[in-house]
Amino acid sequence: MSRKFTLFLLLGSLLSCTLASHAGAAELKMISQITIPGNALDEFDISYVDQKTNTFFLADRSNKSIDIVDTTSAKVIAQVTGFVGYSGDYGTAGPNGVVAVGDNEVWAADGDSTVKVIDRKTNSIVETISTGGKKRSDEMAYDPKHHIVLVANNEDDPPYMTLISTKPGHKILKKIAMKDATDGIEQSVYYAPKSIFLISVPQLNGDRSMGAIAMVDPVKGKVTGLMKVSDCLPAGLARGPGHNLVIGCGAGDKKTGLKPVTLVINGDSGAIVARIPDIGGADEVAYSARNGQYYITARSMPTGAVLGVIDAKTNTLTQSIPTGGNAHSVAVSESDGHVFLPLPKKGGPCGGCVGVFSSR
Repeated sequence: MSRKFTLFLLLGSLLSCTLASHAGAAELKMISQITIPGNALDEFDISYVDQKTNTFFLADRSNKSIDIVDTTSAKVIAQVTGFVGYSGDYGTAGPNGVVAVGDNEVWAADGDSTVKVIDRKTNSIVETISTGGKKRSDEMAYDPKHHIVLVANNEDDPPYMTLISTKPGHKILKKIAMKDATDGIEQSVYYAPKSIFLISVPQLNGDRSMGAIAMVDPVKGKVTGLMKVSDCLPAGLARGPGHNLVIGCGAGDKKTGLKPVTLVINGDSGAIVARIPDIGGADEVAYSARNGQYYITARSMPTGAVLGVIDAKTNTLTQSIPTGGNAHSVAVSESDGHVFLPLPKKGGPCGGCVGVFSSR
């Protein structure tokens, strides 16, 4: 048996460890690793899968690129360079958020307060849109009904959102300041039942115990309400089954003084559906309808970084998979249920790669 194959088996064994087990459910395990060309993967941000084309996109700061992967073959098919990368200041690092817009474009937020439009036919940047800030443009969401992208400038003071038309000309429609958001703004989603954007607000008015999910009307161009949540520090946000939303909470990071928790809320009313203990300190989160699971990048758990796996039907934690390092980005391909988890060079188990996980 080769040393390389032995190492792969050891990694698979390590990453299949669980803190909790769900009777009858197959465990999520790493089945392969994707090596990214260029510099070893260490600094990265958002992961995103375009379900229509089975394509995975990664905001790769180590290579100043958006990495494009065919989810079926798990092969890198392109790297689109031209981003600022990371030079020691996360406030000006990029790329950051990434989202597919229509069939022919991918939009990616960069550290110089811009959004770069990528032509998917040529895999090249064809336009740069300024959001007018001093710090990075960050996470994004796309409204396919009104053809609008929301992009957050979370590091500016105050943090703000920019609504951009995806129609030709890419007009800046509105800038919305969030003066009450005293610890930035985080992951956003388009919530189709109400045709609005929702965005995580970790902290309101300096009160660490109180955060919210802000409701943003893309047509009126304003925040229409706050669904407040306590002892969470909302960061990650994803649509779940029905009208449910999963919130990846920053609570659990030792610096917060709050216990680890993940929340599931009703997207219409903001009512708490479940408070799931023992998993928190999170950043990006994802949901798979095929697998019936939420995935929580709990990078700041007191006991070490893990990927939390939650049964989306029972709202119970079923696995905590050790990841190591600053593993804070995750996405799922619904065609086969594969989970894509970037793993950093520093502290990670593979020297910098994208781990592909499956329960089948």
